[in-house]
Amino acid sequence: MGDEMVKHDALQIIGMFQVLPRLVVFDLDYTLWPFYCECRSKRDMPSLYPQAKGILYALKEKGIDMAIASRSPTSDIAKTFIDKLSLKPMFVAQEIFSSWTHKTDHFQRIHTRTGIPFNSMLFFDDEDRNIQSVSKMGVTSILVGNGVNLGALRQGLTEFSQNASKSEKNKQRWQKYSQNPNSSEKKDED
Repeated sequence: MGDEMVKHDALQIIGMFQVLPRLVVFDLDYTLWPFYCECRSKRDMPSLYPQAKGILYALKEKGIDMAIASRSPTSDIAKTFIDKLSLKPMFVAQEIFSSWTHKTDHFQRIHTRTGIPFNSMLFFDDEDRNIQSVSKMGVTSILVGNGVNLGALRQGLTEFSQNASKSEKNKQRWQKYSQNPNSSEKKDED
């Protein structure tokens, strides 16, 4: 399936959802591309997973911002590969650095740079430990097995919509409570 076909299918999937993330964040190694940067040379010509580029183009066309959060110990190679693949202009933030924090530092920097709340972000990564830690920040996080693909996109947007719906219901409950703080208290009848 070519990039244009994947983009078309991704646009259809995105069109099924009324609530969309303001920012989609991608890991690099084994999420956008099928290798670890530290095992490659800057001279190599990298390639993405088969559906990754079409999905990136679809998100861009829909006006959804994108960012990178990668714990690569060879950020110079990662950045070179992003340039070689002509992807640099697609991302509003690129946080690529080695870290022991399971990407929470990356997301703090992305939030500071973009001003986008964590609960308005969708994240794709191939490591469960990153999914767990970033989810605790309020980011909808999706574990990918064989890179980002249309199935992962659909799952991510579905979970994002469900999380947004839960958040809205909680907000409405809180507004009702704050308007009538005694509503849950038993009134004394003397």
